[in-house]
Amino acid sequence: MGSWGTLGPALLSLAGVVLGAGGSLFGQYLVSRASTRQLEVQEAAAHRAELKNAVLKFVRIALQVEKVALTRSEAAGPAADSELGRLVDDLWLAQAEIDLAARTEPLRGATYRYAFRLAEAARGETADASALRGPQVQFMDAAYDDMWPGQGRANGELGSPR
Repeated sequence: MGSWGTLGPALLSLAGVVLGAGGSLFGQYLVSRASTRQLEVQEAAAHRAELKNAVLKFVRIALQVEKVALTRSEAAGPAADSELGRLVDDLWLAQAEIDLAARTEPLRGATYRYAFRLAEAARGETADASALRGPQVQFMDAAYDDMWPGQGRANGELGSPR
């Protein structure tokens, strides 16, 4: 009994140290997981903000190109052509910004196809606004999917979840 009297408290102390170390390691693991998740959420929010700005810039320029291209007349002259040329250049720069900011290939492709159709309209190759609606919807759907993966959009309505 004498050896248990001295060995028992030492073993219990050792068990306490092991449990304490295990608890400490488990706590650190949980904190690390929470920090990693928080970082992922912050990075996703930063990506959405950057992409949102690029998308809004592209949409603003796209609407200007569409308006000028589809409402111009042959009598408008070289000043209108110069303005339209500048807008198309701005459109391609905005497309490149999305190309750099996008995480997904579908968004890159949809942006390019929409910009290409708008450039065709600017050259006078498309005179019907309905020819631009398909690429425009595909672009907006792809932008939404890139910003909020897996959430989708319902019936082509902007911002409404499926």
